[in-house]
Amino acid sequence: MKKSIKGNILDIRIDVIVNAANVNLQGGGGVDGMIHKAAGPQLLEACKQIGYCETGKAVITKAYNISNTKFIIHTPGPVWKGGDNNEADLLANSYWNSLMLAKENGCKSISFPNISTGVYGFPKIDAAHIALETVSKFLNEVDNNMDIVLVCYDAVNYKIYQELCPLIK
Repeated sequence: MKKSIKGNILDIRIDVIVNAANVNLQGGGGVDGMIHKAAGPQLLEACKQIGYCETGKAVITKAYNISNTKFIIHTPGPVWKGGDNNEADLLANSYWNSLMLAKENGCKSISFPNISTGVYGFPKIDAAHIALETVSKFLNEVDNNMDIVLVCYDAVNYKIYQELCPLIK
């Protein structure tokens, strides 16, 4: 099942939350900084041990001080450079690899932020199409029992997801 909601990704009781990370996994602005702050210094130490994650790949850590989730999956989405630099495929890979990693770790539910649509500049409507198509492909081909929540922090993304969600099966 997939659904979109407006809110804060940290407020949801779920098996795993996805962090829109940077490649160095060191925390940053937006949802990445918010997750690192909530999880505490152990998360930064765990991320230092991992060291690096390529754009479109995904790595998993414990959730540490975030009590309503078990794990955090960190995936660096692409920086938008006009659309001719494989950004769409990299963004789809961020969603797909996160979903596969969640499944491999026995998770039955996962929540995603709007990856790459903040400071990375990915056009919101294009990013929403990619997210929903990738999630639908996963549900249809891999695991139709996973609960997938797409968490929109802002009203613009939420409106886009509300319009697109029913159209993509």
